[in-house]
Amino acid sequence: MSARSRLSGLHFARWFGRGWLGVGYLFLYIPIVALVLFSFNDSPVPNVWRGFTVKWYQALASDRELLDGLWLSLKIAFVTATSSVVLGTLAAFALVRYRRFHGRTLFAGMVAAPLVMPEVIIGLSLLLLFVALDLDRGFWTVAIAHTTLTLSFVTVVVQSRLLTFDRSLEEAAMDLGCPPLKTFLTITLPLIFPAIAAGWMLAFTLSFDDLVIASFSTGPGATTLPMRIYSEVRLGVKPEINAICTIMIAVVAVGVVAATLASKRSARAL
Repeated sequence: MSARSRLSGLHFARWFGRGWLGVGYLFLYIPIVALVLFSFNDSPVPNVWRGFTVKWYQALASDRELLDGLWLSLKIAFVTATSSVVLGTLAAFALVRYRRFHGRTLFAGMVAAPLVMPEVIIGLSLLLLFVALDLDRGFWTVAIAHTTLTLSFVTVVVQSRLLTFDRSLEEAAMDLGCPPLKTFLTITLPLIFPAIAAGWMLAFTLSFDDLVIASFSTGPGATTLPMRIYSEVRLGVKPEINAICTIMIAVVAVGVVAATLASKRSARAL
């Protein structure tokens, strides 16, 4: 095969790969773009464009049910992410730093089980537990249920960072007289903080987005935003739903851009 034929083949393969990549991006993002566009649609019918307007955002300000669901989901996600980071980090340290202890295999399996177990099974199991304990289902039961799910993800993220952690830095600090707690706060924690922050964001997103487990573990008066949207979509998509979803997309986009800029700035500093 001549060099010209090889170059032609490489050129075709490059454009073929770019074409499939473009198709994948279109498949992922066209529905999101359509949702954002129709949030500014003057027509109450979702698929009929009548003109540009922001009245649905104004109407959203008076929709107490959606706003209450949003506020409840944010509070539950914050509590879930914080508790998951604490428990998940402790579990990661136990699995990495203490490789031999009684019941380690069972503990590792129980930590990883929510990663592969269907959410409907987790939700039903927790529902039976709450009923057996005679707990009033609401904010705290949803937070406990979400923590059960998300701490596994935090454990995996932090554990992967600890496996590549250079422990000689800790040993050097303690050889110079630094106490173990101060070594952890000044050496270990700052170095693994990016993994902890990533685990927190992942747990927050999973909790905020969850519908199945929240449906099993919640009770009257504690309806999260995904549950509210699901119950209303069954009767038809309201323009206010498009508006609140657009706001959520904008917040996520700003967060991703800010995290990317911060990551680049820290990389340049190093």
